[in-house]
Amino acid sequence: MWPKLEWNFWLLASLIGVAGVAAYCKDPVLPGRALMISGKLLGTVWSELAMGFLLAGLVEVLVPGKVLMSWLGSDGLMKSTVIGWLLGLAIPGGPYLVFPLVAGLWQQGAAPAALIALLTAKTLVSPVRMLTYEAPLLGWPLALARFLPGLLMPPVLGLIGQWLYMIFKARH
Repeated sequence: MWPKLEWNFWLLASLIGVAGVAAYCKDPVLPGRALMISGKLLGTVWSELAMGFLLAGLVEVLVPGKVLMSWLGSDGLMKSTVIGWLLGLAIPGGPYLVFPLVAGLWQQGAAPAALIALLTAKTLVSPVRMLTYEAPLLGWPLALARFLPGLLMPPVLGLIGQWLYMIFKARH
């Protein structure tokens, strides 16, 4: 029925409340404009967001938990980090597709290192972005100088992130 009310829900609700009051104090018309703009944004991304959630659900029912844990679990940390890295390089789509998918993998028990490597690869390295924007606008030397380190960083950041996650989890 109601979503699990966690701290992030209350943080977002508080930020919306403060921003809404600030907008109203500046001009009583602004909160209404903000709702219209939010509606337009939702109108442009709802289909991708819905597809992301559908894909996450399909992955959960199609990939058995045992297989998923052998690919992305904490037991073979280097292997799962490399697989997460490669998935991040291969998965098409933007954040509306990727984050629901990663959230589903996280709920199934994927290792933090694998998911951090996946997200880092997805956001740092984009061959399409490099070919369509970076190289034409900045030139190949700069595009490659940014691309190659970005290509190598996801596994490193995944392992560092796994270590940090364990520290943060132990303190909670």
